[in-house]
Amino acid sequence: MRVALFSDVHANLPALEAILDDIQATGVDARYTLGDLVGYAPWPNEVLERLADEQIPGVMGNLDDGTGFDRDTCGCAYTDPAEEALGDAEFAWTSAHTTEANKAYLRSLAAEIRFETDGSRYLLVHGSPRRMNEYLFEDKPDATFARIAAVAEADVIVCGHTHKPYDKRVREVRFINTGSAGKPKDGDPRGCWVLLDTTTGEAEFRRVAYDVERAARAVEASGLPSEYADQLREGRGYRA
Repeated sequence: MRVALFSDVHANLPALEAILDDIQATGVDARYTLGDLVGYAPWPNEVLERLADEQIPGVMGNLDDGTGFDRDTCGCAYTDPAEEALGDAEFAWTSAHTTEANKAYLRSLAAEIRFETDGSRYLLVHGSPRRMNEYLFEDKPDATFARIAAVAEADVIVCGHTHKPYDKRVREVRFINTGSAGKPKDGDPRGCWVLLDTTTGEAEFRRVAYDVERAARAVEASGLPSEYADQLREGRGYRA
């Protein structure tokens, strides 16, 4: 089975459109999104409506949770006060500009998705199986991955949240991070998605060019912090 997996669209409609076009051109049997559909860019409603129209199953990210349930914070776990101030401004903008119908859609997203095919058990989450906002970076100690693997009841765990793609194995469990479709932080501004062949086990990280400047200028014109426009242009996070 050929499966398309993507995460962290972050309200970036031009990136989502390019990703979905590439998925269609590539040809897959199933599509899943791994959360954080909103935040940081000015198209939360358009993104959510497109995904709903396409009937793509998805798991809930921390920004989806915060926006959908009208929480006080986005659960982003900022460590830098300046970054937190930007994030609070972004979160307030997103909450104010997302319709009630689309907030209901966000509330309907699953905490996790599991499926079994070709003899392997797959677990899809946003951050990690432990917490939707846990940053499971590739360079975390193997002991951390091993503790997660021991209780996950899965052979392959697929996550997002870090915006940095990787594919690694710890003991008998494979961990795949899909990177970010709409807000990469690995120095490559192109959107990222994973084509997973469950028969062969091959995972291809596909990078898709889109009109980054259109998205960046829309951020600047929207009232969102302009810092997020520069991050899109450079494919980076707050400091790197």
